[in-house]
Amino acid sequence: MNPIDTAVLAAALVWNGLLAGLFFAFACAIVPGLRRVDDHTYVTAFRAINQAIVNAVFLLVFLGAPLLAAVTVVLRPADVALPWLIAGLVCAIATFAITVGVNVPLNRRLDDAAVQTAAELAAARGGFERRWNAAHLVRTLTGIGAVAFLAIAVLV
Repeated sequence: MNPIDTAVLAAALVWNGLLAGLFFAFACAIVPGLRRVDDHTYVTAFRAINQAIVNAVFLLVFLGAPLLAAVTVVLRPADVALPWLIAGLVCAIATFAITVGVNVPLNRRLDDAAVQTAAELAAARGGFERRWNAAHLVRTLTGIGAVAFLAIAVLV
C-alpha cells in the first residue's frame, strides 16, 4: 500500500473510531445518567450538551469520518478488501444520516421547546428522550460497524 493510501485509511479508522467512541461513551454513561434525573435537570443538561458539542473538533471528526471512508473506497488501496471497505463506508454514511436526519432535528426541537412549567418540561422530555435514545443506539452500532469493517478490510 502506498503512503497516501495508508494515511487516508489510517485517518478513516481513527476518525470513525473517535466518533464511535464518543457515541459509545454517551450510550454507556451519559444516557443512563440522564435517565436518573428529573425533567428540569434532563432538559437543562441536554440543552447544554447540544450547545457544547457543536465545535470545530467535533465537526471535523463528524464530517471527516464518512468523507475519509469514502476517499478510502475511491483510492481502493492494494491489499485491502474492497467489500469490507464499502461496508465500512455504508456504516459511516448511516451514522451520519441518522445523526443529521433524526438526532439533530430532535436536539433542535428540544432546544426550542417551551419549558416554563413542569408540564412543559415533561412534554419536552417525553417527545425527545425515547426517540433520541433509539436513534442514538442505532448510530452507535453503525459507528462501531464502520470501524470494525474498515479494520477487517485491512486484516483479511
